[in-house]
Amino acid sequence: MKVVIDTNVFISSFFKQSINPRKIIDLWKTSKLVVCLTKEIIEEYLEVLMRLGLAGEPELYEFIKIFERKENILYFNMVQKIDLEIDDSDDLKFIECAVAGKASYIISGDKHLLNLKEYNDIQIISPGEFLTVNDF
Repeated sequence: MKVVIDTNVFISSFFKQSINPRKIIDLWKTSKLVVCLTKEIIEEYLEVLMRLGLAGEPELYEFIKIFERKENILYFNMVQKIDLEIDDSDDLKFIECAVAGKASYIISGDKHLLNLKEYNDIQIISPGEFLTVNDF
């Protein structure tokens, strides 16, 4: 199953109390999910990790280890830009990536994205909802 993981879900997975985001990343690590990514998404992941002080050696090692496993990643150098009015235009990169990768879901905790609920048959749901509707 192909998904796009919003930055807030990815970053939350680094915190022990964030059980559902951690489960999502574990599904990715065990190749039960294929994650669609772009350079912009990876850069945002890293920028937020550094800004929150989560970019120490163990975290960066984990970050690099995740992205070394290319068999469960679809990486797109170029994606078609989408002309869509949303509250936070910075979130368009996740929708554009999902369209390029023909993803089934965008997994997010961002209310701006969650309010859309769907875009071109791509479901936009929270980590908890994703885990509820999919049997892994």
